[in-house]
Amino acid sequence: MRIDKFLWCVRYHKTRNQASVACKKGQVKVNDASVKPSREVYIGDTIVIRKNQINYKIKVNDIPPNRVGAKLVDIYRTDLTPKSEFEAQELLKYSKDYYRKKGTGRPTKKDRRSIENFKDEEE
Repeated sequence: MRIDKFLWCVRYHKTRNQASVACKKGQVKVNDASVKPSREVYIGDTIVIRKNQINYKIKVNDIPPNRVGAKLVDIYRTDLTPKSEFEAQELLKYSKDYYRKKGTGRPTKKDRRSIENFKDEEE
């Protein structure tokens, strides 16, 4: 089975086109080598997928006949992603909150209404 079709079948991408684009950008590696969307996937291959700043590492257990339901995905792949990848994602989320405090910059609607109420009270 083609790598783009496999990624679509095991629900790592919503469409085959998205899976193909990810392969073309070099975000998919099979056995530590960047691949084209037409690369064949075999049982026992290790796939690394970079998606949402997380490197997912999966092992192919079996080839699905077509797209499978979310509950059946674990039959066809084994997730080898280390926990540190998800912890790094959490740290990244917190760092974004640290640099951009809510309410700074352009005033929100609530801020604008309070400013207008304050100006009305002065007059």
